[in-house]
Amino acid sequence: MPGRVLLALRPRFLTRAVAGLPLGVVFVSGSNGKSTTTHMLVGILRAHGLSVFTNPSGANIPQGIASAMLADIPLSGRLREDVAVLEVDEGYGPRLARQLAPHSVLLVNLQVDQLNRFHDPARVAGMLESFAAVADRHLVVNADDHNLVALAARLAGRAAQSTFAVAPAVLQKGPAWLARGDNPALAAPAERVKDASVVVESSTGRDAELTVLGTRVAVVLPSRGLHIAVDAAAATAMAAALLGDELRPEAVVSGLAAMEAVFGRGERISFRGEDLELIMMKNPPSLQVNLDYLDHPEQVLVAVDEGTPDPSWIYGTDLSRLDHVDVVSGTKAWQIATRLGYEDFAVGLVEPALKPALASFLALPKPSRGVKTLIVNYEQMMLIRKELGYLELEGSASTVAPR
Repeated sequence: MPGRVLLALRPRFLTRAVAGLPLGVVFVSGSNGKSTTTHMLVGILRAHGLSVFTNPSGANIPQGIASAMLADIPLSGRLREDVAVLEVDEGYGPRLARQLAPHSVLLVNLQVDQLNRFHDPARVAGMLESFAAVADRHLVVNADDHNLVALAARLAGRAAQSTFAVAPAVLQKGPAWLARGDNPALAAPAERVKDASVVVESSTGRDAELTVLGTRVAVVLPSRGLHIAVDAAAATAMAAALLGDELRPEAVVSGLAAMEAVFGRGERISFRGEDLELIMMKNPPSLQVNLDYLDHPEQVLVAVDEGTPDPSWIYGTDLSRLDHVDVVSGTKAWQIATRLGYEDFAVGLVEPALKPALASFLALPKPSRGVKTLIVNYEQMMLIRKELGYLELEGSASTVAPR
């Protein structure tokens, strides 16, 4: 709301705010992983001594970015940092590019997402290309995503281009939705990996190995999964493009190690002595890669509300890593329960109201493996965090201890 009011009063606020940044503006966008990648890139740049302005995850449209700036900007109306690294919504990217003039753009992937809003991934490709074309210094894309490789080819000559990739043997064993989205080929051709500035060489749990400009480095990730390692490779590739010879592998390692999981992206929080893992269901690929790393969790809550207008895409999801669900909640509870019924899953409780549903889930005996699993959409995730006493805004530096 503050950003909406501000932009109504001062439509050129964003343009003025970034005008004095010594290193300008960097956009991070794509279907999945842009929040985590943005935070990783910020961490790496800060580990190199740069001061970085960034926006909280989800605050990736004009009024959200303006609201984030209001909390940081002095009375001069100009940001004081060295560089702004901004997560940008695909649909608003073209408009934001006109206002913020990013010199560098990082595109993580192009996958099926928000069909009620975007209708088709081909339309999103056009959006990404329109603001990637603004970049005149660096364009970094996922070499394993054929749509982005084609996009970069169409923009050849506008900016220096580089890529990140996963070693073919690693990608072949990874979740099917990891890189290819709706593309027919899973593994990247060898020449793409050879030319990539950063390559994921291995990934086990939270540990990964990256080859960064020919140097092999071991990194610790904020949460588990090859998809998180891909985000780290993307962030490192853009950092390498921005910093050039000044990139230090040890700063990449320390920047990633200092980062906590982004809200709901494999994040673990504690409540009354128990660990809860929050897994956000955003779209088919993001849900699938997260499910693929589960191992029949003992206790599961699924909560989906109107933030997911049409949850029918879950019918195409492989739920084999689950075998039951203890509690289903949110305004879409009965639709989700129907889908689980087709899977012949035992469902313990269907309670659309979140507060009593969460109370029933938390009242279950502590699981032997120590983790309660919550699969939720963004809106329910934020409400659950608030209900558990985690009152900070996403991306804020301060936190309030859970009650």
